[in-house]
Amino acid sequence: MSSGVDEFDIIRTYFAPLEGPDPRSRGIVTAIGDDAAVLELEPGRQLVVSVDTLVSGVHFPPDLDPTDIGWRSLAVNASDLAAMGADPHWFTLALTLPENDAAWLAAFAAGLADSARYHDLCLVGGDTTRGPLTISIQVGGSVASGEALTRSGARVGDLVFVSGTLGDAAGGLQLLQGATSTDFTAEHEELVARFRRPRGRTELGAVLRGIATAAIDVSDGLLADLGHIARQSGVGAQIGVAGVPLSAALRASFPADVALELAVCGGDDYELCFTVPEAQASAAVARAAGVNCPVTCIGRIESAPGVRCMDEAGRVVGYARQGYRHFGESGL
Repeated sequence: MSSGVDEFDIIRTYFAPLEGPDPRSRGIVTAIGDDAAVLELEPGRQLVVSVDTLVSGVHFPPDLDPTDIGWRSLAVNASDLAAMGADPHWFTLALTLPENDAAWLAAFAAGLADSARYHDLCLVGGDTTRGPLTISIQVGGSVASGEALTRSGARVGDLVFVSGTLGDAAGGLQLLQGATSTDFTAEHEELVARFRRPRGRTELGAVLRGIATAAIDVSDGLLADLGHIARQSGVGAQIGVAGVPLSAALRASFPADVALELAVCGGDDYELCFTVPEAQASAAVARAAGVNCPVTCIGRIESAPGVRCMDEAGRVVGYARQGYRHFGESGL
C-alpha cells in the first residue's frame, strides 16, 4: 500500500472496530491480530460457512458508492446463511485494492459496519493486498444439528414461496446503466436502493427451520435459482407468473412485460425462495409475518423435471434469459 500506510494500519484504522463489543458471546476466542481466528460452537450445533467474491465491473458498477459496496459485499453473503436457516455469527474479509485511498476505505468500512450491525455479524480476520478492486467475504453461522435448510429436500406436492418482491434490484441496475440520476423518479430511486443495499433474510431463514423442505436465495434469478432446487431435489416445478410479487415501484418504472421478466429472470434481490408441504403453508405465512417479512405462494413442486412458467390462461410462458450465469456473461 502507498502513502507510508501498510496493511496493518488499514486493519487497525478501518476494520478492527468491526470485531464487535462482546466477541466471546459468539464463540470467538481469538480474532483480529493473530494469524488465524479461533472459534468454538456450543455442543449440538453445526457450523454453516459460505464465501463469495465480488469483482468491480462484474458484480457491481465501478463507480458505485463505496458505502454501498461495503454494505452489499456483506449482505450477499449473509443471504447465503439465510438460505440455510443459519444464525449469523462472524465473517472474514479479503480486500484487494488498486490503491490506498483513505476516503474510499473510510466509506467502504462505514457501509460494511452498517451491514454487519444489520445482519448481526462481526469481523474476525482477513487480509488486504494490492490489485484490481475485489472483495471476498466468508461468513459463518450455526444451526442445531440436522436443522440446516438445503436445496435438496423439495418433494412433489410442496408449495413454492418467495419472500418480498422480485425484480427490483435488476430493475435498479438497469436504471443505473441506462439513465442519469437527473432522470430518476422516486420509484427509480427505490429500485436502485434495492440493488445498492440488499438485505439478507436471516430472520426469515431462521423461522423456516423445521417447516421448509428446501430453500435458496434469489441471487441469479428466480428461474435459475428455483431450477437449482428442482435439480438437486430430483423434481420439477410450475410457477404462475401472474402471482410473482412485483413492487409498485417496478410496475411504475417499466412496461408490464419487462417488469415481469425482470422479476422472473433478473437477480440480485436476495429474497428467499423456499418450499413447504401444503399442510404447513399457513404456518409458514404466519412465521414470516412474525418477522415482518411478507411471503407469496407462486407455484408447486411437480414430478416432471424442469421449471415451467404458466400464464393465467394455463399457457406456457418462455423466457430466453434464464438468469445470471458466472463466466457466461460479460458482466456489468
